[in-house]
Amino acid sequence: MRVAVVGAGFAGLAVLKILRELGHEVVVFEKAPDVGGVWSSTRRYSGLTTQNNKDTYTFSDHPMPREYPEWPSGAQVQAYLESYVRKFGLRSGLRLSTEVVRAELTDAEDAWLVTVRPAGGPLRAPERFDHLVVANGIFSDPVLPQYEGYSELVRHGGRLLAPSQLNDISDGAGKHVLVIGYGKSACDIATSLGPVAASTRVIARQLLWKMPKKIGNLLNFKYLLLTRLGEGLFRYLTPVGIENFLHGRGHFVTRAMVGSIAAITTRQLRLRKLGLLPHGEFTDIARHTVSLVSDQFFEQVADGRIIVHRDTTIQRFVVRDGRPYAKLSDGRAVPADLVVCGTGWHQRVPFLDEKIQRRLHDDEGNFHLWRQILPHDVPRLTFNGYNSSYFSPLSAEAGALWIGAHLAGEVELPPLEERRELVETRLRWTEKRTQGRHARGTCVIPFSMHNVDETLDDIDLNVSRGVKVKQWLLPIDPSEYRGAVDRLKARLAGV
Repeated sequence: MRVAVVGAGFAGLAVLKILRELGHEVVVFEKAPDVGGVWSSTRRYSGLTTQNNKDTYTFSDHPMPREYPEWPSGAQVQAYLESYVRKFGLRSGLRLSTEVVRAELTDAEDAWLVTVRPAGGPLRAPERFDHLVVANGIFSDPVLPQYEGYSELVRHGGRLLAPSQLNDISDGAGKHVLVIGYGKSACDIATSLGPVAASTRVIARQLLWKMPKKIGNLLNFKYLLLTRLGEGLFRYLTPVGIENFLHGRGHFVTRAMVGSIAAITTRQLRLRKLGLLPHGEFTDIARHTVSLVSDQFFEQVADGRIIVHRDTTIQRFVVRDGRPYAKLSDGRAVPADLVVCGTGWHQRVPFLDEKIQRRLHDDEGNFHLWRQILPHDVPRLTFNGYNSSYFSPLSAEAGALWIGAHLAGEVELPPLEERRELVETRLRWTEKRTQGRHARGTCVIPFSMHNVDETLDDIDLNVSRGVKVKQWLLPIDPSEYRGAVDRLKARLAGV
């Protein structure tokens, strides 16, 4: 088949490599001038690093360089992806600096017509493809809140940006900075700006639990949360194996483990002393994401370089003595020369027309995708990377393998109505579990390995039971999944 892919991050590159190996002609369109998606030089903010350690955040057949630090920088991740392109000869399949403006099904719904615009150029004539893969990412379109008084902020010299738009930290030098949000990107930004800004304030509607990179300054968190045991501490929709014990008769074991981690983290980060102990339970840390501690964040809070306004929002911007201020919900007014909004992401596919969008979403705008990949009734269309995961590279490979098997007619799907019911049930469970922060149905955290298992089990390409047992105690090693595409190729060839 001739396959169009939108997006050249982990998900798009995995599709390019794997579908090519299966004999398809694949073209990847990427509007940035480089590969990487969220790691592109056009989007990464100063101080960006991975949340995973380098050994769990790789493709199965391409480890990160040994000289990389435990938590690579954004620039290093992008360089890693460039090396992946070189190693597997993928460059000819990439059309960088090329935006997909429109993708339309033909009247017979037997092909896609894809219209693109190269950077600085006119629209190109539509190209015909047999299949379309959406891999544009669920963290590519930042949410910027609409604040009352925004025009006054700008008129008096203030700026409002997303973290991905703050590429040079010197833009905050000597300025009064407000960082909105308390996720990893918000805290990373605040930590980078703290030493250079006149003042740095974090405006946090809700505090999140943070996970230290080393719990008790000794145990690397990868031995806890990046294992199957770590995932098993949280109750899945359909518990399997030992999870039934952990959330049944052995619930006291689970509670004791989580409680001890919470106590250690609270002491280590001095949360009570700093007035930053979150509401709720420590298990909330994995409600929809796990936020790793930003280096030096709590130290800068302790010495006053960062001020956290907890349980607070911005009501509007005002002007005092000719300079912009933000009026907060607690009644304070604070100077606001630069406002950085780490306030989440839109999940949308703007190049698909309204009719197709309605076939993908429910009335609340949630995606209904089998295995986070297959729409119920839009033909010749799949998604990859629409599963916010701890292990994005591995999840991307699993999704690409599933798509390859699907294109070959090798996926045995349940009846359509059964798929609809199962997807709806999972979506409502996720919505309740995350208190609505389920990224329009694309969040699988903290159950990343459950998602990988279900995807690979569908196509009989999962690892052995012995490997899974080892993964209960040791961090996930993506190299253990190496060779799956060769197994699929052999099966399709009848070998």
